[in-house]
Amino acid sequence: MKQYNAIKKKYPDALLLFRVGDFYETFGEDAIKTARILNIVLTKRGNGSEQETALAGFPHHSLNTYLPKLVKAGERVAICDQLEDPKMTKKIVKRGVTELVTPGVALSDEVLQSKSNNFLCAIHFGKRDHGIAFLDVSTGEFLTAEGSLEYLDKLLQNFGPSEVLVPKNKKKEFLKTFGEEYHSFYLEDWVFKKDYAYETLNNHFNTNSLKGFGVEELQEGIVASGAVLYYLGETQHHKLEHITGISRIAEEEYVWMDRFTTRNLELYHSTAANAVTLLDVIDKTTSPMGGRMLKRWLALPLKNVQKIENRHRVVNYLIKHSEDLRKIQQHVKQISDLERLISKVATGKVNPREIVQLKNSLEAIVPVKSLASGAEEEALKILGDNLHSCEMLRNKIKETLFEDAPVNILKGKSIAEGFSAELDELRNIAFSGKDYLDEMLKRESAATGITSLKIASNNVFGYYIEVRNSHKDKVPENWIRKQTLVNAERYITEELKEYEAKILGAEEKILQLEQEIFQKLVLWISDYIQPVQQNAQVIGQLDCLCSFAEHAMTENYCKPEIEDSHELVIRNGRHPVIEKQLPASETYVANDVFLDREEQQIIMITGPNMSGKSAILRQTALIVLLAQMGSFVPAEEVKMGIVDKIFTRVGASDNISMGESTFMVEMNETASILNNLSDRSLVLLDEIGRGTSTYDGISIAWAITEYLHEHPARAKTLFATHYHELNDMSETFGRIKNYNVSVKELKDNVLFLRKLVAGGSEHSFGIHVAKMAGMPKQVLHRANKILKKLEESHGMQENTEVLKKSAEEEMQLSFFNLDDPILEDIKDEILHIDIDTLTPVEALMKLNEIKRMLAGKSQKARA
Repeated sequence: MKQYNAIKKKYPDALLLFRVGDFYETFGEDAIKTARILNIVLTKRGNGSEQETALAGFPHHSLNTYLPKLVKAGERVAICDQLEDPKMTKKIVKRGVTELVTPGVALSDEVLQSKSNNFLCAIHFGKRDHGIAFLDVSTGEFLTAEGSLEYLDKLLQNFGPSEVLVPKNKKKEFLKTFGEEYHSFYLEDWVFKKDYAYETLNNHFNTNSLKGFGVEELQEGIVASGAVLYYLGETQHHKLEHITGISRIAEEEYVWMDRFTTRNLELYHSTAANAVTLLDVIDKTTSPMGGRMLKRWLALPLKNVQKIENRHRVVNYLIKHSEDLRKIQQHVKQISDLERLISKVATGKVNPREIVQLKNSLEAIVPVKSLASGAEEEALKILGDNLHSCEMLRNKIKETLFEDAPVNILKGKSIAEGFSAELDELRNIAFSGKDYLDEMLKRESAATGITSLKIASNNVFGYYIEVRNSHKDKVPENWIRKQTLVNAERYITEELKEYEAKILGAEEKILQLEQEIFQKLVLWISDYIQPVQQNAQVIGQLDCLCSFAEHAMTENYCKPEIEDSHELVIRNGRHPVIEKQLPASETYVANDVFLDREEQQIIMITGPNMSGKSAILRQTALIVLLAQMGSFVPAEEVKMGIVDKIFTRVGASDNISMGESTFMVEMNETASILNNLSDRSLVLLDEIGRGTSTYDGISIAWAITEYLHEHPARAKTLFATHYHELNDMSETFGRIKNYNVSVKELKDNVLFLRKLVAGGSEHSFGIHVAKMAGMPKQVLHRANKILKKLEESHGMQENTEVLKKSAEEEMQLSFFNLDDPILEDIKDEILHIDIDTLTPVEALMKLNEIKRMLAGKSQKARA
């Protein structure tokens, strides 16, 4: 316990798994936590004594089962192992922490998700700009950037790190800015120092400067990157050869989307339970590398026309040569997670079976390389040429390991036959001893002329040769007598002694030799880290492009034309997610959108709720986004100039936990849009101003639209609103055009046609929507009455008077009107009377009946 307490003191904020014999034990508070998370038995040690302590543990071979559960619960876990063989010491066995596993530093397959990165992130708060770094230890990807807190917030949303490192003195600032949704760990402030960071990075990469990586100027970003590497050292991760470089997240290369836009468009997260995201719909990748890369492409759409068109051309080629597409997909399906396999090689945590998987994956790359390199499309050819066939590496693994090598090297049978003569000989001795002894028996029988020789063994002498007394005189002099029996003598020979020693030591030596050979192989493979990582990158890209091609073929997408204009022309565009969610009997209503900076800069879309205004807004953004990712798009035709920023303000999202109302959130988001406009921005505003009173809302919406129209950037804008007053703006402002989502009015119902047509809509259909939602009839009836009165009058003062008067008139009735069963009965009674066939006597009887019902009601009321 003294030893345990000394080690625990070094890792106060981690669960300490303390190896004792065949078990990992936890004590005290750690044990209580562990038992709760793992649902295992909590016991006590030293029951009733002063030293009584809680205890919970599990067998050491179950570590891979239990460790992921602890890490997923957000715990940091220190694994304390025995550092020497208990047989070799008479004192307490030396123990020490061999690894600290945290949510952001995990290499175990059980913790990681194959199609998502597991990023460890560090944030450095600078004076003006702030730095951020992301590292996925399991793949070796290391990225850094710097910028405003808003930019860091967007990157955090995009990369979704599993753990964030923050300086202790900035804890409050971090929580205030980024909220409490991230697993954060607070490091000492001295870790976030410039000189220390430069030194740490240069030492790791073995460089004199970071210019070669293009990050030398990012001082704040480098400080954050240094903190990430420091933390890996602290968590006992010292073998990091797979982290071969660090790259800058070049803000200027990608479409700017603030965090609200990423969330509003539901690209890869959704606030609603079971909602389908864009990623769910478009992801047809078949490899883990492709899955991770697609997510990255979606978070960071391109602005470089050349790069976008290269992707489009490859997708186009694959659609036209669907046979090649199928073949490439079949081979890519055979490729395991190359990035994570080679990272395991670098960190020394790889097993024989995974090395065989690595070899098989590299073999599956060979046909992919020949298909891509042989293509007529230049961009695809380049991808093919960038793939390494790694022939030497594949051959080396093939000749070293058995194809069905086990997971555990200690199980033996990992190293292939014929690789090591010594190993083959040892195996021969250990597993085919009978043949050797038979051979020896034949030889000795022939040499001595004793036909009845016998070779056997017992626990006392080991192996011996038994000779019947009748042949005693033929025994050679160099045989040593060991035992005399009644009818026979037993001897041993030098050869037999040597053979016995060989057999006893063979199995032990086999294991030792297999481990040595395997370690050498792993070391040898680590020279191939970079080519394998490059292969993983290229296969990821190919997989994404194949996914685009397949999706375009099945969903009838078209190739967008990227032009050097500021126009956005969409013909029969569809929403990629909604069209997949519709029942089979319904088809999605496609719509055209045209925006430019000269004629039609702002489209004002009016129309009732539920008519599909938001869908048109979102689909416009998603089409632009898909096009700039390199994908085909859900439309008949798209021509567009590059968009450099996409802003959305869609739907009301309260941020009550941060003390902000719906309206405050809405105004924050809109302010962020208006302060960051550019001439290539796409702005989508949905129901701005509805969080406040009608007239306030109309005024704000009007002012915002006017600002967008008069701003020199002339940003392309779609504005959905149900304030019909805004339709008047088109008369004053030339580039504002009115459109509405058409509806068909039936006698007492309304049919949503979801088609965008020119012109503003006259009135809203809110009451119809309320009816469809199943609102009580009295409420609908009352709402219609008020609406009529309001439509007859104008002006706010008048409206208020009308509402007041109307309310007073209805007061008496409404007090006992609401849901009164007797009045309902009377009403039904009157409505069902057929006056044409009613006789005077029947009329009197009916009247009497109604009077009785009312009398009964008033008696009840008096009572």
